[in-house]
Amino acid sequence: MSTSDPIRVGVIGTGMIGREHALRLARRTVGAQVVAVADTDAERARAVATEIGAEVYRSGVDLIDDVDAVVVASWGPTHEEYVLAAIAAGRPVFCEKPLAPTRAECNRILDAEVAAGRRLVTVGFMRRHDPQYVAMKEVVAGGSIGAPLLMHAAHRNVSVPDFFTSEMIVTDTAVHDIDVARWMFDEEIVAVTVLTGRVSRKAKPGFRDPQLIILETESGILVDVEASVNAGFAYDIRGEVVGEDGTVELSESAGAIVKRAGAAHTSVPTAWIERFAVAFDAEFRAWIDVVAAGGTHLSAGPTAWDGYAATACCEAGLESLRTGTRQPVELRPQPALYSTNASTTPTEGIPR
Repeated sequence: MSTSDPIRVGVIGTGMIGREHALRLARRTVGAQVVAVADTDAERARAVATEIGAEVYRSGVDLIDDVDAVVVASWGPTHEEYVLAAIAAGRPVFCEKPLAPTRAECNRILDAEVAAGRRLVTVGFMRRHDPQYVAMKEVVAGGSIGAPLLMHAAHRNVSVPDFFTSEMIVTDTAVHDIDVARWMFDEEIVAVTVLTGRVSRKAKPGFRDPQLIILETESGILVDVEASVNAGFAYDIRGEVVGEDGTVELSESAGAIVKRAGAAHTSVPTAWIERFAVAFDAEFRAWIDVVAAGGTHLSAGPTAWDGYAATACCEAGLESLRTGTRQPVELRPQPALYSTNASTTPTEGIPR
């Protein structure tokens, strides 16, 4: 197959996020072709396959050998199996967060990549590709606001499904802010504290919402994350870094602000797919470009180490939520494979 041919992608998991990824790759990502899908719900898989002209496979593992690259968008506890199978087959794999729900599972993925001697895993922390977050990081790295001291963040959902739990506020909501904090300051998080107080009247019985999550970085930067998943009014994402000489913050709206009749009006997103559409587009363009280039390291952005570190922080957060105490984050020594940024230097290319 010519290197100019599209990357043949297989998507494992065709639920809400999996379908979005399959459609984005098939219709909006130059150089990608979704040729295979799999899901435990065969009817759902067939529906997505019909939309994009892909073949349905009975299982996710079955499709890996027949594609050039793999997207894992299935239920979190299944991620380890599929990611390990992709690594064993030498296939670049894009895994939605979490890389895996537990540190033990993530460790096995790290060990497999280290044994393979190449980075094949990219984790779906799309905020690293969001123009607003990228601009904020450029300001912080540029030093114009001085040394960073604090970061304030908020993640507010309109509502969440009935199956959503208090623990998922940490593992499914605040996990994005955990990754942003590590990436923004290029350092690890060493402790997590989860605080809860008055519960929203819109929360179901026994549901601890909102939560205030305090992250401490290696150099002493404090990051507070307000996570509220029953806000009702919008999907509201906020962020501000406070430095010694100034601050930088995300814009609340990318649209116009209209002022009339003594009031100001602007639009606010109501769903994650609206707020981060540009980031998802950029994320998959970057991944496909890196995969097409071939090379020793085929991760585009967040690596398996980033997925492992985020899961370790979430585990500490869950223990803090349970006990009400500050919890240290203990990480294994970082393998040399993850000590430098991803290389896109072509070598032998990918299996075709």
